[in-house]
Amino acid sequence: MRLILLGPPGAGKGTQAKFICEHFHVPQISTGDMLRCAVKAGTQLGHQAKSIMDKGGLVSDDLIVGLVKERIASPDCQNGFLFDGFPRTIPQAEAIQSAGINIDAIVEISVSESIIINRITGRRIHMASGRTYHVECNPPKIPNQDDITGDPLIQREDDHEETVIRRLDEYRRLTAVLSDFYRQAANGPLFLRVDGNRSISDVTRDIMVGLSRLPTANDGH
Repeated sequence: MRLILLGPPGAGKGTQAKFICEHFHVPQISTGDMLRCAVKAGTQLGHQAKSIMDKGGLVSDDLIVGLVKERIASPDCQNGFLFDGFPRTIPQAEAIQSAGINIDAIVEISVSESIIINRITGRRIHMASGRTYHVECNPPKIPNQDDITGDPLIQREDDHEETVIRRLDEYRRLTAVLSDFYRQAANGPLFLRVDGNRSISDVTRDIMVGLSRLPTANDGH
């Protein structure tokens, strides 16, 4: 099961990725994970990437695709993999195709921007433990205090409204066009768009039902 998970920030990709990966027994792979693994392992591509990042540069698509090929050759990818946050652009998607990396399905979680803004700006975090709250959906017992320690909760810089709007704009500009790219591809992977405005369980159910149509789908047993 080789999957790409698409969706704007705040769409719930991380939550759904966990369910998908557990069900199909495949690893969740992000660009950041690949870079860290390659640098830590000291591979040739890892050395190249580290040299570029140390100088504050952006790692090229060619190098990223090389890292992808290196990563998916690992034993834990024997049953497949889930790409989260990759590809981010059409050139990266085209580079995957040119490299002969086959994808079984694209899962896109579609969520309205007003809901995304509410989800993200309402998040509050207890930094020491990582516990997460939401001012409306999952509020702490005492406003702005962690339920267990009583420590103050914070709102991350990335969760401020102006930052969220900027990230959504970048997603629309660079990544949202991938939907059309994959839907229009001749003999391309299954394209599954799921309404992410609903409950976590409803979204998970629709994803699993959609993926069950694939001949490669199995429960890993």
